[in-house]
Amino acid sequence: MTEKDFIPSTYSYLKEEGEVTWKAPSNIALVKYWGKKPNQIPANPSISFTLDACATTTSLAYKKRDNSTSEFAFDLFFEGIPKEDFKPKIKTFFERIEVYVPFLKEYHFTIKTTNSFPHSSGIASSASGMAALSLCLVDLERMMQPEMSAGFFNQKASFLARLGSGSASRSIEGDLIQWGAHSRINGSSNLVAIKYPYQVHPIFSKFHDTILLVDKGQKQVSSTVGHGLMHNHPFSKERFDQAHENLLKLQSVFANGNLEEFIKIVESEALTLHAMMMTSMPYFVLMKPNTLEIIHKIWAFRETSKTHVCFTLDAGANVHVLYPEKEKEIVYQFIKNELVAYCENGQYICDRIGFGAKKLKEEADNL
Repeated sequence: MTEKDFIPSTYSYLKEEGEVTWKAPSNIALVKYWGKKPNQIPANPSISFTLDACATTTSLAYKKRDNSTSEFAFDLFFEGIPKEDFKPKIKTFFERIEVYVPFLKEYHFTIKTTNSFPHSSGIASSASGMAALSLCLVDLERMMQPEMSAGFFNQKASFLARLGSGSASRSIEGDLIQWGAHSRINGSSNLVAIKYPYQVHPIFSKFHDTILLVDKGQKQVSSTVGHGLMHNHPFSKERFDQAHENLLKLQSVFANGNLEEFIKIVESEALTLHAMMMTSMPYFVLMKPNTLEIIHKIWAFRETSKTHVCFTLDAGANVHVLYPEKEKEIVYQFIKNELVAYCENGQYICDRIGFGAKKLKEEADNL
């Protein structure tokens, strides 16, 4: 598979106007992607659980323009409000994908997007947002190329989403998604994410993720800047090697349902991610005091309760509390009794593994 595979042939026709709506989930990486090469290529492979409740819903209304120009034409609304400061990121995205979606300048788009969770707080809003927009665009292309297969549809949506936000490539399908080339994972690619191709024990099919909102504010350092700091990081090679090794270790863990080893790898990956931030130049700390309090509480509870609750972190202060379905009652009671007090305004999100994006609005037949 190469980039050229995603450049379409000529369309049989261009639709005049219409609207399409997709809901795309966020995802939580178990093996973290941190650091990238040009053209949104990951410096190391990653794997994630697709979420369910944490999602972005995007409606793309399009109307064919009378005259083609050299400029993109779109309006952007976030949570019902015009969002001018988001537009440069969308413009950059359109510039990256234009060769693969050559009809972009033929239309005026109205993009309306909403999140079910706080923006810029370490719950991968760029992942779900770029995935939802990419799905809308590929869906529009599929109307003009009805022969497009379902498999190629998902591949192209993942390919485009990656060019907007790397982790967005993992928000098209579910439930366990791997992105980034790995010599021991069949079909793995830097260009698109794939459904994990090997055996997965049933215990991982109904995992829960309760997200503790320690800090809902804007992050101190954007993920884009953080990725860039890996270029000259003194420990980058070791980190990239570690990610490859952990993906290999997870093959047997996923196959046999070994939750003790799962916990070791997932928590180590979370702490390593933040260690890379704290040892870059410039260095930065995204964890908050309450993040650490929660981690210590989880460790103590796991020891006394003999449950398999664990944590992971994205590039932010919030804590993802992971636990299997069979332990949900005891763990959820622990969360309410001991962890919610460390959340901003007592807020948290109950989520679980999801199974990918969904189309919400059928296209009106406007040709």
